[in-house]
Amino acid sequence: MIETLTNPTNVIAALVSIAVFATLVTFIMPMFERDDMKARMKSVSLERDAIRTRERARMNAEISSRGTLRHGSNTSVRQLVERLNLREVLVDSKTVSKLSIAGYRTQNALNIFLIARFALPFVFLLLAVFYVFGLGILGDKPMMIRILVCVGAAYMGFYAPNMFVSNRSTKRQLSIKTAWPDALDLMLICVESGVSIEAAFRRVADEVASQSTALAEELILTNAELSYLSERRKAYENFGERTGLETVKSVCQALNQAERYGTPIAQALRVLAQESRDSRMNEAETKAAALPPKLTVPMILFFLPVIFGVILGPAVMAVLDQ
Repeated sequence: MIETLTNPTNVIAALVSIAVFATLVTFIMPMFERDDMKARMKSVSLERDAIRTRERARMNAEISSRGTLRHGSNTSVRQLVERLNLREVLVDSKTVSKLSIAGYRTQNALNIFLIARFALPFVFLLLAVFYVFGLGILGDKPMMIRILVCVGAAYMGFYAPNMFVSNRSTKRQLSIKTAWPDALDLMLICVESGVSIEAAFRRVADEVASQSTALAEELILTNAELSYLSERRKAYENFGERTGLETVKSVCQALNQAERYGTPIAQALRVLAQESRDSRMNEAETKAAALPPKLTVPMILFFLPVIFGVILGPAVMAVLDQ
């Protein structure tokens, strides 16, 4: 058996047989393979439609839970605001703009905001008085200190609605700012393919809803204003004011100039999309460059004592033993 296996003639014959078999398999196997590209593309399309349907349902649920543009005004709240004349006392030129940036565009939202600014100081004051004087917290402090704590709680209640709206605006602007470059690219593709700007807004809103619900809402609202407002310029201006972002305002100005002077919209969108991506990259680089100074204090407080302990520990123990 060993002589047979080590015979050069048999080894060459076996290698030739293996080579012939591999060649036949290489030429014959493609004939039996199925072209499943159509099936794969169909499955991808179905998956994309399922994802889009799920994201639309989630967006509709979020909008319905937060209140839509057609949400009716609460009659009792409106009557209370009118009876106390809170509009003239608490509303300034920036209040409505701040609420709009935060996503609260209805009149009912403004009424609730005014009621909160009016009622929360008294609520916080009563809670502070209950804890300080009723439960005896800060009992060892002078009377003036306890009174100042109660007054500070009232001030906190007065500014709590503003802090909530500001936090909401920041999160919403961050969501829009993150998805805005991608939305511009999609809008550019739609415009270059011959789609009107209204249809482009609608299409981009459907596609970007999974990434930023706030941006999808603003695009849909702008699309509605473009259809119903007498001046299209006003719709673009409202879009920029509702977002409060300079990048969005620049795009709105470019769209206004394109419609006013007849300049190509696609070229302006391409330049603005590149500027938005460059701006986002510059912000990321700025944050990365700011990390070393921020890490200095944690390293001094937490890392260096441990390193000194590891290095000097054996030496200290040896000195103590001697």
